[in-house]
Amino acid sequence: MTVAQTPQALDFECETGNYHTFCPISCVAWLYQKIEDSFFLVIGTKTCGYFLQNAMGVMIFAEPRYAMAELEEGDISAKLNDYEELKRLCLQIKRDRNPSVIVWIGTCTTEIIKMDLEGLAPKLESEIGIPIVVARANGLDYAFTQGEDTVLAAMAHKCPKEAPQVEEEKQERNAIAKLLNFGRQKEEVAAEESEYADHPPLVLFGSLPDPVVTNLTLELKKQGIKVSGWLPAKRYTELPVIEEGYYVAGVNPFLSRTATTLMRRRKCKLIGAPFPIGPDGTRAWIEKMCSVFGIEPKGLAEREAKIWESLEDYIQLLRGKSVFFMGDNLLEVSLARFLVRCGMTCHEIGIPYMDKRYQKAELALLEQTCHEMGVPTPKIIEKPDNYNQIQRIYELEPDLVITGMAHANPLEARGINTKWSVEFTFAQMHGFTNARDILELATRPLRRNNSLKDLGWDKLVKEEAKV
Repeated sequence: MTVAQTPQALDFECETGNYHTFCPISCVAWLYQKIEDSFFLVIGTKTCGYFLQNAMGVMIFAEPRYAMAELEEGDISAKLNDYEELKRLCLQIKRDRNPSVIVWIGTCTTEIIKMDLEGLAPKLESEIGIPIVVARANGLDYAFTQGEDTVLAAMAHKCPKEAPQVEEEKQERNAIAKLLNFGRQKEEVAAEESEYADHPPLVLFGSLPDPVVTNLTLELKKQGIKVSGWLPAKRYTELPVIEEGYYVAGVNPFLSRTATTLMRRRKCKLIGAPFPIGPDGTRAWIEKMCSVFGIEPKGLAEREAKIWESLEDYIQLLRGKSVFFMGDNLLEVSLARFLVRCGMTCHEIGIPYMDKRYQKAELALLEQTCHEMGVPTPKIIEKPDNYNQIQRIYELEPDLVITGMAHANPLEARGINTKWSVEFTFAQMHGFTNARDILELATRPLRRNNSLKDLGWDKLVKEEAKV
């Protein structure tokens, strides 16, 4: 007979540790591939250039769709004219690449020397005839994923304010609908349109790979919910129309600035839902949309149960194990909630920055999941001090530590299993079908250890190290 535990609320703490994260200008790595007709111009020093070269594995001289506007002594001491220098570079970009949009990425240096990029951009874009988006994705942020948040918040200002009247323009704006209706008769399309419920327009925001975008769009379509557009779109010319009163929903936990911009500047209504990470999160995300639009969800419980069944081989490895998040990319709460649902215990969630309003639904689902699984709720520590965390790791002895790259090898040398958090950032993990990819990453260190033991290599660092 077990004693019923009283529900335990989430415990929040704040330390004063340094931010151990990549620079947010790394968002260029995935955004220039997502927005196919864009060109990203990073305005910074040599250090920014070296970082981008290393982060992307592409030499800047290979001329991909991003470049460095390198600030030199003449720029910093104000001997050179910022406007003329940027005009020269933008004209060269127009001549060589002719993009639909140029995105200026500000860095720490442009902040420190007070470059008025927002003041220069409107004048220059009217002169060269290409829209310029200014995003200050600099190292003064909390986590590297917030670079994307800054870019999307800047792009939200550029979305059209009213729907186009010409039929051709309408088709060009909604590329997803165009893709799904490719090669079909008008009658078939019209019949399918009637299957959608009558609800206000919905725009989703967050940069995801195209297959995941299609996947989530189709999942909502099954419930009769039509997605009017995505921010960012595949092409800048296809940015969604956002009128006052439109509904918007995010797909990632680090997009609080974009959410705030859409609500305050574009007067949109934000759907506060958990994020579609893992089968449980995806179901809760879709159910929240349905409840807002007054639609009865169909077949979600069966769909989720089927996915959990297919993940059982991975879940067996995780059940009864413990995990500790050191904090790196702001995905920690969503991942912890999913791993707790897989049968793990989460000791601590370190997170560089927590927007409790934007993540409210996700935090509530984490708490609910812990109660349902009968495990203690994790302690959530904002801005964690890594020295204190390492002491706690020694005391708690978790089976897996999800950490930034800087701490992975030192922890492995002390016999602690680690996984790089940055790998989750770049994995396709949204929606029902991609939950397997999350578990593939999370279980890899545990599977590796089992494989080594099968080979008879059970006396490795873990047993030998006396640190």
